[in-house]
Amino acid sequence: MQLQIRHTTTYSYDQPVDYALQKVRLRPQRVAVQDVIDWDIVIAGGQIETHYTDHYGNHVDLVNVDVGATEVTITAQGTIVTNDASGVLGKIYGRAPLWHFQQPTEATSPGDGIMKLAAGLAGAQDRIAALHDLSERILKAAPYKVGATHSRTLAEEALSAGGGVCQDHAQIFIAAARTQGIPARYVSGYLMINDQIDQEATHAWAEAHIDGLGWVGFDVSNGVSPDEKYVRIAVGRDARDAAPTEGLRMGDAVEQMIVSLQVQQ
Repeated sequence: MQLQIRHTTTYSYDQPVDYALQKVRLRPQRVAVQDVIDWDIVIAGGQIETHYTDHYGNHVDLVNVDVGATEVTITAQGTIVTNDASGVLGKIYGRAPLWHFQQPTEATSPGDGIMKLAAGLAGAQDRIAALHDLSERILKAAPYKVGATHSRTLAEEALSAGGGVCQDHAQIFIAAARTQGIPARYVSGYLMINDQIDQEATHAWAEAHIDGLGWVGFDVSNGVSPDEKYVRIAVGRDARDAAPTEGLRMGDAVEQMIVSLQVQQ
């Protein structure tokens, strides 16, 4: 499937900033399930100072906001060709070892609720079936609900709140899988939604490592494994590691972020 994507993020400040730096992970990965035909990032109100590949294999651009700017806009756009591998990314490994994805982070530390959800994984003969069952139980316990959580909500907090969005679902899944020693990681990206070009945010899902198969994806929010409608951007141990943008700034300026996203075939 050939997908056209345009993703614009605008940061506005209520007063001129002396210094601000954005870490941008907005370049889709070239992997077996997708090919990047063309892709470009355009900056207004700043410039790309440098770029590098992090230890997860993500391409990172460092954007320096112009001194005295009150707004910076980051536009990523291009064409991606995807294919359906039934959620199986395969045996693709970077510099981060598998044991790194077995360790909890602050956002994915399990509490009593997640430990209870994870109990069904113990001793499972069919690990993939057990993980799909886990996905279903997470969505039942915490249905998709906008506004119930925020970008810094921890996995256990989202479960206790009884609802959340794709970020929360992915982090709950990751936290539960790791309690049983299963390497699991967070994936940020895009999802083409039928009959809906304009979207309000990027998408997220989880991947678990299965012996013999490699990395396998689970989109808890939609109850499926990723197919040709999905485009990968970045991976990490939790949402912060794979965030499309994150930054720092000096001064007292108050920041507001507006996102515009179009994904279409």
